[in-house]
Amino acid sequence: KGADGLAALAKEALNLDAFSGTLIVFRAKRADRVKILIWDGSGLALFWKRLENGAFKWPPVVDGVMHLTPAQLAALIEGLDWRRVHANDTPRPQATQ
Repeated sequence: KGADGLAALAKEALNLDAFSGTLIVFRAKRADRVKILIWDGSGLALFWKRLENGAFKWPPVVDGVMHLTPAQLAALIEGLDWRRVHANDTPRPQATQ
């Protein structure tokens, strides 16, 4: 499927709005290909990647959705084991008065 077909699938199957800025990741049955759909403010962008060897390490899906940190997503796209990437519990900076 292309960007429009994946956006419709996200809406129908997952009740997600592809035009909200949420990054939506789809994988092939063999887990060797992923498509990532995102609205960038001016249009839908579709990223597609196929691993030549092996498969993507896919996180557990809860209620049809998975949640990854940006670092875990980067590891997933690189074909690395995203479970080895952990976020630091760094507090967010506070605005100064």
